[in-house]
Amino acid sequence: MTSLGAAAAAAANKAGSVAVAAAPAMKTRITTMLGCEYPLLLPGMSWISKPELVAAVSNAGGAGILATGPLNERETRASIRRIRELLEPGRTFGVGATLLMPGARENASVALEERVPLINVSLGRADDIADAAHSYGGKILATVTNARHARSAIESGADALLATGHEAAAHGGDATSLVLVPALASRFPDVPLVAAGGFADGRGLSAALALGADGVAMGTRFATTIESTLARSVKEAVADPSVDGGSTEADTVYGRNFDGIPARVMNTPAAVRLNASPASFPVVAYRAFRAAGEMGMPLWKVLPGLLTQWDKMYIVAQFGAATKSLKAATIDGDLEKDGVQFVGQCQGLIGDIPSVDDLVQEIMMTAEKVSRENALAFGNAVQTIE
Repeated sequence: MTSLGAAAAAAANKAGSVAVAAAPAMKTRITTMLGCEYPLLLPGMSWISKPELVAAVSNAGGAGILATGPLNERETRASIRRIRELLEPGRTFGVGATLLMPGARENASVALEERVPLINVSLGRADDIADAAHSYGGKILATVTNARHARSAIESGADALLATGHEAAAHGGDATSLVLVPALASRFPDVPLVAAGGFADGRGLSAALALGADGVAMGTRFATTIESTLARSVKEAVADPSVDGGSTEADTVYGRNFDGIPARVMNTPAAVRLNASPASFPVVAYRAFRAAGEMGMPLWKVLPGLLTQWDKMYIVAQFGAATKSLKAATIDGDLEKDGVQFVGQCQGLIGDIPSVDDLVQEIMMTAEKVSRENALAFGNAVQTIE
């Protein structure tokens, strides 16, 4: 399923007295499908996966995905064109669409009009989007959290799956990556698979490949880079490796009361408070109307949904209400009072704030080193048995 290139030359010091050799390109079904050098994806994260970070990841050899949740159609088109201005020749990128949310299909239509190479869809069937993307050679990457979701996505025309494990920031599923990834790889062996949830370094990439994945998506890790627009104070909090007062793998909160969908966030006062209990019907209705007003959606479109599609509108309303808390952390850096930050358990693996290019090179060189060491260990075991 994968093949590593020749061994990379030893990395030199950053002063530039000796040239630093780039990690060799890696061939998997994902790199082949997307036309990128490395099987590393930046998932779409609202207010973080913006054109500059998307382009930085793609130019470093991976594939960045634009988050369109906070964008209207005009902003989505402008962002796509800005990414193309920043991309080096031959690089690729994608656009995300959370189909349950208002405006998502309109933004997906813009991406299709702009002939974006990759559309990452989630929380909804994307048959029409897949047909339109395939008409110009585009690909569909469907985010899933279990085998039923995966089967439905494939039936809807998905070209590849992004398996989001329980460890992930935001909306991971019930199954951990350690089980979910090999389970989907076994059930759907002909479909390229990207693993997400718990991956932040080269050891994780090597492990994901061993589990049957063709690549990894690293949200929290790429969010904690120089090019990311995540608030500096949040980056520093994630990158603080101290056991007492820092961000360890255990310093997250997981629940469905915050934004209506089971989600993992950083352990902050607001996160604990907002996850304590579900909102009542009057509160949710108020939030739905307020969110609709902010998005310019007529209220007559909201009321029928509240009455006839309560489960879906509850999620939309909760997510709309969560926006204020998310922006307080992600943009303003407030982790003490009102801010809530989506973050994965892999924050316990992060201890610095590098540039995207340096991070990608470190991940790929570490992955090759670990993979070769593991292969040698098995070789020695065979010799011992013989």
